[in-house]
This record gives sequence, structure tokens and C-alpha cells, in this order.
Amino acid sequence: MLLTGNELLQPAAANNFAVPAFNISDYSMMNAVFEACEEKKSPHIIAIHPDEVAHIGRDVLPAIIDRARVSSAPTAIHWDHGATFEQALQAIQYGFTSVMIDASLEPFEENVALSKRVVDVAHAVGVSVEAELGTIGKTDGYAEAGTDDIIYTVPADAVRFVQETGVDSLAVAIGTRHGLYPSTLTPELKLDLLDEIDAAVDAPLVLHGGSNNPDAEIREACRRGINKVNISSDIKVAYFQAMREVLRDTGHREPNVIQPPCEAALKTVAAAKIDLFGAAGKASLY
Repeated sequence: MLLTGNELLQPAAANNFAVPAFNISDYSMMNAVFEACEEKKSPHIIAIHPDEVAHIGRDVLPAIIDRARVSSAPTAIHWDHGATFEQALQAIQYGFTSVMIDASLEPFEENVALSKRVVDVAHAVGVSVEAELGTIGKTDGYAEAGTDDIIYTVPADAVRFVQETGVDSLAVAIGTRHGLYPSTLTPELKLDLLDEIDAAVDAPLVLHGGSNNPDAEIREACRRGINKVNISSDIKVAYFQAMREVLRDTGHREPNVIQPPCEAALKTVAAAKIDLFGAAGKASLY
């Protein structure tokens, strides 16, 4: 069932759970995510970053969209961390049903102006828009865009931002970082800040950098206003660790032998995230 991002997140906001957004970078990973979500009867988002789109190629996207249409799991196809207006237009042309415009590193007024410009175009063709206010941290050179020091979202700014841009969902900075945490960094979410933002903002809230955080904190955040959690590093680590083990132990060269154990490892992690976010069984709401 192919839906827009807004169609996925509104029931989540009304029922206090979070929809998982899984970043995939090849067809095998995509199949594993769909299977996990279908088995758990969970809504979900297939998130693809511009770098990941460049890797898999735009010709794969129609197949991903068709897979979403026939799936029993409610699904949106989301352009993750688009940086420019031109990228947003490209995502809409490719068939994405949800786009993110991330101008969070720009001054507030520039973030508002670019986000509103994307909203105006996307809404005209029925595509949902996510934007970001505040900055997510980063942990290493592999992580997506972020800053060494987190700039936390200010509730009053979030209210003004949503009102002036008309975005469908807002990614907020409450203490997460992209990537996996090294031993020198201790994850800690500012749940009191989340409460303030959730009470003030009339839009579903998004948590980026959801991998490698303590389960208890993520579970609580999903009960206190977070309606979408992005997961990339955790499922990729599971997938490629399994691949290393298969290659080491068997020496196989055929994908139909190598990839099934990788997909099984990814599915195990994805299923745990679905349970953690409270999304299991929620497909019945759509």
C-alpha cells in the first residue's frame, strides 16, 4: 500500500507510536525491510538518501515503488536529507511520495524560505514534506550531515517554522547523532525538551539519528511525541556483518547464497525496532 508521508504519520500521531523509516541502499536490503514490516504488520517508510539514490540508480526506483503498491504494509517512499530545491524537484519526478528538505545548517530565515518553496511545489502534486530545525550531531565521517555540537530545537522557533512553512512533519534536535556512537560519546535525549516541542507544535515530529541509542530512551520518545524514527546504521551494520561472516566461512560467490543470511540479520534488527517504536500491528489503522 503506497501512501504519502503525511498519510502514514497522522495515524501515528493520533495513536502515540512512531513509524520506522529504514534507509536502504540496494534491492536486497529493500526486500528484507518489506518482509520484516509485512510480518510485523507495521507501517514503514523506505528512506533513500541522495547518495543512496546515486548508488542504486534511478532505474531501480520504479521497482521499489511497485513493491510498495502491492505490499500489505502501508509504505511511503521518502527522499531523505535532500539539500536543494532542485533535488526536491528531482525526487518528485522520480516518484517519491515524501521528500525531506534539510536546510538546518542555514540561518532560520533561509531554512524557512527554502522549506516553504519546496512545500508549495510538493503539495501541489500531493507529495508530503519533512524539514529539520536544529542540528543533529554526527559521530564519524560515514554519518550523514550533522554538526560536532548539537544545536537543540527551540520550541518557539519550531512553532513559527511550522506555521510559516506548512511542512507536514518536523525533524527536531533533542540529542541524537547520525551514525554509531563511539565509546567517548554517551547518548542522552532531552525528553523534557521533546515534551515542550510536542505540546507547542501541531505536526508529527521526527527523530533522526535513531541508531545506537538506548532502547529505553527511544521507546519513551515514541510515547512522548516522536512519530517517525530514522534507522540506517543499525540495519546496515547487521546486514554487512552477516555478509562478512558468510564470505569468511563459506567462500561463496553467488548472491542467492550470500544475501539471504544478510537479509535475515537485517530483518531481526528491523523487527526489534518496529516493536520498540510501538508500530507492530498498526497496519490495521490504515
